[in-house]
Amino acid sequence: MTEKRSKPHRKIGPLFETERYWEVKDPCIVFDGLLWQIYGSGISKDGSGLRIVHALSPSIEGPWTEGEAKLDKVSTEHAAAPGVIYDTKDSLFHMAIQEDFTSIGGEIQYFVSKDGKEFSHIGNLLEPIHLSHESGLYDPHFSLLQGERYLSYAGMPGIMDRTKPFVPQPDIYLAKSETKSWKGPWKRLGKILDHDHISWHHNKRGHPDYEWGIEGPQLISLPDGRFLLNATCFLENRDRGERQRVFFALANKPEGPYETLGPVLEPEPGAWDSGENGHATAYVEGDTLYLFYQGRSYNREAKKNGRWKYGIALFRIGDL
Repeated sequence: MTEKRSKPHRKIGPLFETERYWEVKDPCIVFDGLLWQIYGSGISKDGSGLRIVHALSPSIEGPWTEGEAKLDKVSTEHAAAPGVIYDTKDSLFHMAIQEDFTSIGGEIQYFVSKDGKEFSHIGNLLEPIHLSHESGLYDPHFSLLQGERYLSYAGMPGIMDRTKPFVPQPDIYLAKSETKSWKGPWKRLGKILDHDHISWHHNKRGHPDYEWGIEGPQLISLPDGRFLLNATCFLENRDRGERQRVFFALANKPEGPYETLGPVLEPEPGAWDSGENGHATAYVEGDTLYLFYQGRSYNREAKKNGRWKYGIALFRIGDL
């Protein structure tokens, strides 16, 4: 595989210093016609679990004001990684959210909001398939592509090696709504990207220090008709704390096949995101692709990670 790396022409970050949480992860950018809004996962300061991050701005580049989003029904302390989309047809915010990312059995739940702050639980979108390659589902994200509603997500296999602790090894999957509703029902289209497809920049199954699988997928349409998948991989043969990376892949159809461009954000020594970056959301505005991502620093001598924060990387569409 020939490396085809896209690089940002500008970066912004960190976007804000959270006052509510220990750290923030999994940013999802949404525009409702008036305000730009970030949703994400907030790690509680008291260790009580995960919360939904919410921040607002009049401009896509900030400044950001941290707020709060409330869900009326949360089934687990691991409910997080919200994939939110604003639908101009019904003027509603639609949220897909994971139940768990650390073990098999997690479902994807569905919430709706009129104001983007108070979300009501509607039901579940997808259930795991026992003892399959989709035994655990997480990191969901809605996409509107060519007028059709899609849901990308990470699916982890249910067969575990009982001789060692369970390590999720997810690949990327896609589902399509069989109606014009975000509620579905959803038809599974299967796996669209796996470990073998990106083996030159992702740790291989069976590696003695395997860390994690492919996660955090999101699909968007590009102006030239192609489809861009952004997701998170883990580099092989790097220190832990320096492996996680956002990567891009391109296809002519939402279901693929995808050609990976490899990691697109190279950490800079001494920067706030000098260690790792991951779980991102891309948004096309004019001739610019804005990539909202999570990043953190790394102290190599102490082998210590900094806290996760949010940043933006700006790419020229033509460079893709």
